[in-house]
Amino acid sequence: MYPKPDDAAALYPRQESAPATGIPMSGAGRSGGVGPNAPNAYYHQQAAPTAAAFAMQAPPLAAWSTGLCDCFDDCSNCCVTCLCPCITFGQVAEIIDRGSTSCGASGALYALIMLLTGCQCVYSCFYRAKMRAQYGLQEAPCADCCIHWCCEPCALCQEYRELKKRGFDMNLGWHANMERQGRSPATMPPLMHPGMTR
Repeated sequence: MYPKPDDAAALYPRQESAPATGIPMSGAGRSGGVGPNAPNAYYHQQAAPTAAAFAMQAPPLAAWSTGLCDCFDDCSNCCVTCLCPCITFGQVAEIIDRGSTSCGASGALYALIMLLTGCQCVYSCFYRAKMRAQYGLQEAPCADCCIHWCCEPCALCQEYRELKKRGFDMNLGWHANMERQGRSPATMPPLMHPGMTR
């Protein structure tokens, strides 16, 4: 038994084609679904916005207040650093660590590394990187490790002067500086450069 012509049309419906493209229109396309000729097909075919379009641009990093070779801007610190760099490092480390380590402990560890290995620059360049992250400073004139390896005293003097320019009395230490500024060290929020937030 063969199907009649009317039954064959019912079993195999004829597909319509779009006038311009020749793409078969499915039932969902004709009824406003998700076909290529659907009313909202334009929006479905648009590329999703990339994550880079929404990425926040980090603010530009600030320059150091003094140059690497401006050691004679503070002659007394320059002399102390040349004769005993562990003192300058201890003062800088206490401020950067926000009082969690004392000047004496940091300076003693620096001196011990210097006497045993002679690679104290590896220890001190870590603090330079930490300081730059806290205050949003440029990694200039070159990488932190290169600066401390090639010119350790100049790097320590520059970091000392930078903290001094920011209002710290380097002879007082972190806690005394906070008391002088009328702030409690325990309630001080962590300082973070805006470009490093997520």
